[in-house]
Amino acid sequence: MTDTWLDAIKWDADGLVPAIAQEEGTGVILMMAWMNRESLCLTRETGHAVYWSRSRGRLWHKGEESGHQQIVRALRVDCDGDVVLLRVEQKGGIACHTGRHTCFFRELDANGDWAEVSPVLQDPDSIYRNP
Repeated sequence: MTDTWLDAIKWDADGLVPAIAQEEGTGVILMMAWMNRESLCLTRETGHAVYWSRSRGRLWHKGEESGHQQIVRALRVDCDGDVVLLRVEQKGGIACHTGRHTCFFRELDANGDWAEVSPVLQDPDSIYRNP
């Protein structure tokens, strides 16, 4: 199998593309991260979400520390080819490093404040190893 499918992606100047993880079944947007060619290839090959961590400067296998893996059910690209959508099964029900189901847990309220609208499901200190 060739990797010409990757040529349809419009990579940015750093060789990255935004990737949105959407929960299969509910349609909830869980998170946004970045992918490079290698992470997108690995995601397709393994069926598990692999992202590029800009802060760590390395591949990031979702759930490598927390165990909250994302099993990829479908890969899509938008009409312009500059955003990837992963339809995923979220293992453990937690996608956010804050211990919430989704990273999009703040909503702008009528007063112009960002209100937290999703509960913490698990204390992050109990999820991640602290050196």
